[in-house]
Order: sequence, then C-alpha cells, then structure tokens
Amino acid sequence: MASVPRRTLAVLGAAVLLGAGACGTTDAPPSGTAAAPSSSAQGPWTWTDDRGKQISVPQRPQRVVAQSGAAAALWDFGVRPVAVFGPHRLKDGGRDPEVGEVDIAKVESIGNVWGEFNVEKYASLQPDLLVAGMYQKDTLWYVPPESAEAVDQIAPTVGVQLSGRPLVDIIEKYGELAAALGADPEAAPVVAAEKRFEDASAALKTLAAERPGLSVMIVTGTPESLYVAYLPDHPDIAYWGELGLDIVYPERPTESEGGFWEVLSWENADKYQADVILVDARAQSMKIEEMAEKPTWAQLPAVKAGQLHPWHAAERYSYLGYAQVMEELKTHLEKSRDDVVSE
Repeated sequence: MASVPRRTLAVLGAAVLLGAGACGTTDAPPSGTAAAPSSSAQGPWTWTDDRGKQISVPQRPQRVVAQSGAAAALWDFGVRPVAVFGPHRLKDGGRDPEVGEVDIAKVESIGNVWGEFNVEKYASLQPDLLVAGMYQKDTLWYVPPESAEAVDQIAPTVGVQLSGRPLVDIIEKYGELAAALGADPEAAPVVAAEKRFEDASAALKTLAAERPGLSVMIVTGTPESLYVAYLPDHPDIAYWGELGLDIVYPERPTESEGGFWEVLSWENADKYQADVILVDARAQSMKIEEMAEKPTWAQLPAVKAGQLHPWHAAERYSYLGYAQVMEELKTHLEKSRDDVVSE
C-alpha cells in the first residue's frame, strides 16, 4: 500500500509509512549526545501526561519502552530505553533517521513499521513504562488501536502531545520527562545542545530578515497525491514561520483531508509555488527522483531551479535534533535564489 505523510496515518487509517537484558533508563551516554543520570530511583514516582492521565508507581520507572521518535528525544536528554517501536531500522539494516542517535544494537525491537507492535514481546521485557508521542488526542503514536487495551494493562503509558503546541514546548516536555526518569538536565551535553538550538534559531531568524523575498513550501507525496503542509499543524514549520521565514501554505485543510495537509492530485501540483521546496525525507516517503516523473511537478519553478531540499518530517523533539535541522536548513537557504517564482 502506498505510504502517506506522518501526522495523518491515524486519521486516514492508512497502514504504511530494538537487548532484553538491558536495565535502567539512564546509563552513561556517549560523549556529546546525552545527559548522565542524577536523581535517586527510590521512593514513589508520579507523572501526569498530556492526556491528563495520572501515573503513580512505587518507584521511578527503570525499564522504559518508547516509540522511536520519543525514544530519540529521551535519548538526547539522557534516558536509555530498553526497547523501541516504530521506524528505527532501514531495509539495509542501518539506523532509520527517525530514531535519532539511539543505538539500535543495544535496544530491543517490538515493531518497525506502522501496525507492527509485538504485544507478547513487549510483555516479556517486563517494562515499567511506555512513552509515545500523540498527534491525535489521547492516541499513542504507533500503538495499534486493537492493541491499546492490552498494552495499557502491561505497564503504565505516557503520552506527549505533539500537534497543536509550540515546538519548544514539546522539547521542554521531553526534557522534563527525562529529568523525572533520572536524567540530569544540567549535564554538559544537554546544556550545549540547548545553546546550539538557540544559536541555530537566531541564525535562521537573521537569514529570514535578510532574505524576506525567499519563499519556502513543505510537501510530501505518494504515487497518487501531493500533500502540501498546513503550517499551524506542524510545530517545526510553525516555529520557522515565527522566526520570519516566508512559508507558503494552504488554507485550513477540510475535515475530510484530516488536517495537517492539503491533498492535491499530481495534475494540480502547481496550485502553490515557492522559491524553495522542502520534501519529506523519510525512508518510506516518495523520493524526489520519483516525483520528477510527474509532469506538473517537474514544471514548478523550484523544481526547474533545482531548489529542492529535505524536510526531516519525523525529527525527534530535542534541542540537538532541531539544532541540526535548522543548521542544515540555513545552509540550504543561504545558497538558494529568491526570484525563481517570478521567472
């Protein structure tokens, strides 16, 4: 079945788009990537997640299982999950970018694709906590609806709301959760990553002010349709808009489209135009060279000018993750012309 964009899978109902012996959640991290543990695991542990669900357990969770994006964010803040689910391993065995810097050789896998969640294996790992982001209200990302009740009975679950809130708020939420799980929020790598994020934001804001005529559009595609991102529904794109980038985006998508995107036939791929187009870079998404075969797409000014760059649609919500994204984006935009639409 053709893949569809992230943030719409659950809405559209499309089925597309890692050792068991490990223990603890905050093992000493690799240099420069995450924080070291701090607080004691003794005593009761409580947390209220973004569903309003209150979790209270006798001691701080040690064995955390997380959806790949959540695992990647927690990893950058110092938490070491024992297992992950969701995209983390590519077909060639390499690490999927969606799982960030998680060492997939040291964590168990309980599912790598949409609809794949091995409940039996999950239970065998004796988890203390499951963490996943949420694009739909109260729906844990990549936990199959038919398995949700069973999963909830095995261990407490924490949901982090990803849509409808500012990018920095999401990053801070993962940081707070990591600290509650024992990571040190003042560890040098975490502090350095936050500073890097702030510097990258400032640099992108300066570029936007210096290049007010440079327009940017964000898309993803399937063989059947082109999806144009609706800025308010994507925290990263909304943040770039706040920094001053001229983002080209549609009116609010219709209810039937499920939000997040306006869905266009390839024949209507020229409805919106921009100097630069960022294309979904996920492994399961349509590649730029495949899009080139669509005649209307091929005639877009940005396509003809070769001003196509990756959009890291499933980047983890951490300071390190988005610092890297904005540094790369700034490099691409600095080299881009701002007059291709008018040609």
